Amino acid sequence: MIKQALSIEEQLALLKSRGLIVADENKAKEVLGDIGYYRLGFYLFPFEQTYPELHHRTHTYIDGAKFGNAVKLYYFDFELRNLLLKYISRIEINFRTVLTYMGSMEYKADPVWFVNPSYIKSDFISAFDRVVYNNTFKKNPTIRRHHRRYPHDTYAPAWKTIELMTFGENVTLYKSLTDESLQKNIANSFGVRYIEVFENYIELVRILRNTCAHGNVLFDFKPYNRIKRGPAGLESSAEYMNLYGSIKVVRYLLGRVSKNRERDMMTELQVIIDKYYSYPEIADVLNRCSGLPKEVYQAEDEPVKPKESKILKLLRGIFCCSNKKS
Repeated sequence: MIKQALSIEEQLALLKSRGLIVADENKAKEVLGDIGYYRLGFYLFPFEQTYPELHHRTHTYIDGAKFGNAVKLYYFDFELRNLLLKYISRIEINFRTVLTYMGSMEYKADPVWFVNPSYIKSDFISAFDRVVYNNTFKKNPTIRRHHRRYPHDTYAPAWKTIELMTFGENVTLYKSLTDESLQKNIANSFGVRYIEVFENYIELVRILRNTCAHGNVLFDFKPYNRIKRGPAGLESSAEYMNLYGSIKVVRYLLGRVSKNRERDMMTELQVIIDKYYSYPEIADVLNRCSGLPKEVYQAEDEPVKPKESKILKLLRGIFCCSNKKS
């Protein structure tokens, strides 16, 4: 039988009947009206007796479980999502730049190499007009201006088209390259030796980015696919399938883009962890569900700066020259 909707008063009464301690009922009603009963349930789940069991949940809370702790866990997620989105965007932009530049240099004679069957797998090309270069895409002012100026062009050149593609579409384009040497060169520019490891890393970053962008639950994030062994420095077996291991991948790739931004991210992450580890019940959840330790970063323990790749040196030089001219 389909369950009926509950009023906020009924929601609160149900939570209390299951053993949840509610110190301030008026504040709890305000939270339920803001966050929502169903959404808050994800953050109450770790405080249930049967966690992490989903199929035989009793919805009964452990002794001492408090409504306020679920709210704290919710705001931990909120702060961490904003932090990760800010720094993942640096990886996303750099990946797009490297993909566009290296592809365009490799296939210099063809500015629309991204739909050339000599260079790109057929599945990507056959879906391109429907998935990417559709009517909505063509309404973008940059694309519209291009086709007004060059009416005989079927597509805008790579540096325009790829710039406007989504992160996921760019990841798919990378995977669709038929030239493994080009794929390897792109992976190497991020300090990753093997194509399959880089694909695993960049796909993980894409999924984590979407999880953050859509406001999904983060504290118990699990990668769709096990993180592959590589240079990100994962240690325990649990890290290959939890949030902390995923953050290590973000940190590693970000460090290949900018050591300063890597330091900034880890410093800000440590501030968030210090804040929420001050609550013992939240610290316990973060340790059990996220794998996050109390200390994730110490400035004096910064790793030795990796050697910068040739492509990043070249791009840095181009951007520096452009800034000087402007």
